[in-house]
Amino acid sequence: MTTAPFTTPIAYHIWDTKYRFRTEQGPLEATIEDTWRRIARALAAPEKDPSWVERFYEALAGFRFLPGGRIQAGAGTGRRVTLFNCFVMGTIEDSMDGIFDGLKEGALTMQQGGGVGYDFSTLRPRGAPARAVGGVASGPVSFMRIWDAMCATLLSTGARRGAMMATLRCDHPDIETFIAAKQTPGELRNFNLSVLVTDEFMQAVEADAEWPLVFPARADEGEIVMRRWSGALAPVPCRVYRRVRARALWEKLMRATYEYAEPGVLFVDRINRLNNLWYREHISATNPCGELPLPPYGACDLGSINLVAFVRDPFTEKASLDLDGIAATARIAVRMMDNVIDVSRFPLERQAEMANGARRIGLGLTGLADALLMLGLHYGEPPARELAARVMRTVCHEAYRCSIALAREKGPFPFFEHERYLAGEFVRRLPEDIQEGIRNYGIRNSHLTAIAPTGTISLLANNVSSGIEPVYAFRYRRRVLELDGSTREYELTDYALERWRALRGDEPLPRAFVSAQELPPAAHLDMQAALQPYVDSSISKTINVPADFPFEEFKDIYRYAYAQGLKGCTTYRPNTITGGVLEAAPEAARLCCVPEREAD
Repeated sequence: MTTAPFTTPIAYHIWDTKYRFRTEQGPLEATIEDTWRRIARALAAPEKDPSWVERFYEALAGFRFLPGGRIQAGAGTGRRVTLFNCFVMGTIEDSMDGIFDGLKEGALTMQQGGGVGYDFSTLRPRGAPARAVGGVASGPVSFMRIWDAMCATLLSTGARRGAMMATLRCDHPDIETFIAAKQTPGELRNFNLSVLVTDEFMQAVEADAEWPLVFPARADEGEIVMRRWSGALAPVPCRVYRRVRARALWEKLMRATYEYAEPGVLFVDRINRLNNLWYREHISATNPCGELPLPPYGACDLGSINLVAFVRDPFTEKASLDLDGIAATARIAVRMMDNVIDVSRFPLERQAEMANGARRIGLGLTGLADALLMLGLHYGEPPARELAARVMRTVCHEAYRCSIALAREKGPFPFFEHERYLAGEFVRRLPEDIQEGIRNYGIRNSHLTAIAPTGTISLLANNVSSGIEPVYAFRYRRRVLELDGSTREYELTDYALERWRALRGDEPLPRAFVSAQELPPAAHLDMQAALQPYVDSSISKTINVPADFPFEEFKDIYRYAYAQGLKGCTTYRPNTITGGVLEAAPEAARLCCVPEREAD
């Protein structure tokens, strides 16, 4: 069934099963316009001026602005759910009580619809003494299996899929076990994995040096080095368990991601160096898709501007992008997302405290690849990157200016400290008028930009390309969930291809119509790097490579990502272990968050 503004059956299906407000008696919304009205009214509730309802509605109409899925599903329903997509959970204390307290907090958060991220680096390595009980530790990966079982149990209670991220430091003694953790069929399938890679480790890889694997210990326990460990406010003494060759460890990491599509990498020192709240946070985990590096109990308040809605005269010589319209939408979106913080429930009180203290939001883009196609630009070439960077610069700077205006009206975020915030590396790169505005009035939100994968909400918007990803395939099959938990398969055509056929019939496709696997990895990473300077959080991006891509070329992808100034990277090469929901025969793809298990 398709009804305007839906042009594809899957878009109607996504709305009907995921975002349409319904009770046990049936749906309470007849059209998606009713859904937009519900969201607009809910997010305008904190405003004194009732005209914001209409302004919020206009931003939502026509899929111009796509709030995160939890916002669309929960705002204005009165249900006991969170409107935040994902959370990073608290530091796991290295004790049985601490481990199971962390498990309980994760279960409560996922029960209300939030995905969760954890850093397991605080747990003792396998074989380390557990003096309190006279035994030995089983290691972080063993406890990850308990989280995985918890997530699977919760998934069995409803159709919506959760997601989890697990991170581990590159110098943890169990890092090799972590790297290999998902190489067995069925193992840890509810987790995405990323290694926390430090600058020091990358230098050791370049120098082909030895690399110590360490863990916090008393100063009298053998050879000691100082490390800024996860959960610690300052460097702590760490015992050296053993040493490995840095390049050999790197080779294991790259071979694992080549063969099994995991783990990804997070360049943790860069993440912390560029954090606007560098003066009060130490980050060692992200949300499940990696676009939000967050402190303990931090939350994702996400939304995306749909670029295809701003393309004028597509597929003609007059084709252009309405940057003024994008800027205006960014200003409205910031206000909407700031209000999400005030109207949302939170599974845990500490999550509410962190969200209200920092008022972090993540405004990003979706539909980039399709918009570039409609403008006649090739994703892998400089003009496309230049335009994409210009768009993200517009979004970033307008978001910051809007947040300054909101601070004048409503006050800055409570964790704001004038001089220390202005001393942040990212803030120092902003235009002078923005820095001056912050100096004079403060700013409402500690962070403003992030680029999420947008898998489900891009389907809702008539199957536009997701996030900043290239088009995976122009025609493909996709499985999605029904309300009863069963799956249904749809034949899909990419939005830009549909528009081309509607406007130009059977004319041959322009050379700009390239799919993800036709692009070299550097093209993916160069696009990500072009936008990262305007993203104060991070970017969810998967580098798709074909099955026959040589390992000798593949093994340098993460090093190139580091050299390009990125905060993280994941890859996907088809393999026998990792499943997927996109099928462009004969291969299947893995997206970081898919409709089956997406919290974004």
